[in-house]
Amino acid sequence: MKKQTIVVTGAASGIGKGIAKYFLDKGDNVVINSLSLEALEETFNELGAGDNLAMVAGDVSDKQTGEQLLKAAIEKFGSVDVLINNAGIFDSRPFLEVDEDYLNKFLNTNFKGTYFTTQAIIPQMLDQKDGVVINIGTPLVTHGFGGLPATAAISSKGAIHALTVQLAAEFGKQNIRINTIAPGIIRTPMHGDNADQSAGLHLLNRVGEIDDIAEMVYTVAKSNFITGSIINVDGGKGAGRNLS
Repeated sequence: MKKQTIVVTGAASGIGKGIAKYFLDKGDNVVINSLSLEALEETFNELGAGDNLAMVAGDVSDKQTGEQLLKAAIEKFGSVDVLINNAGIFDSRPFLEVDEDYLNKFLNTNFKGTYFTTQAIIPQMLDQKDGVVINIGTPLVTHGFGGLPATAAISSKGAIHALTVQLAAEFGKQNIRINTIAPGIIRTPMHGDNADQSAGLHLLNRVGEIDDIAEMVYTVAKSNFITGSIINVDGGKGAGRNLS
């Protein structure tokens, strides 16, 4: 399989870092991004700081960050074959307590970050007549929890799901494939030592591991015939839950 150039946003920790490592281990070139330069440099070194790795710090909600990611990828590796829009935040607050600043936090990072980074990268994919964009969503978009008041975060992810389908329609004839991976609860630093407390929210009665997501991202990235899909990698969380 030919070596490709992969751009991963939100790659300083958790799922993003795991995805970057997975592609590096498979022999691809990777450009990693994070808002925090300090955290990004630490991850850069942890991933080996090799010739097949580059980094760009910046806020993905600013289109200039996407343009810098494109520039870094082209200057060092000559192409951008896969964009993984992983950067995102999640929090909960009751609907009636959500103000504009709180809502904008999620719209800026989750939705605008995905939108504008993709907008910066797709022209290069059009020139190449090939490319893959993989967004990170959530099965909660179509599976509500009454005890989880997270309308701001989930609505922003819902916008990503809608964007995925429409972009797949707009760019399918140009051989650009757009998909979303929707993880269940994954064992990451964000959940600390409490991840396993959520096992029962999944039909498999366990939480996922970072490589569960990285494997699917890799599979979709290398496929030539998957587009417009929202793919749950969630242990059955989107389908139901265990009551016992």
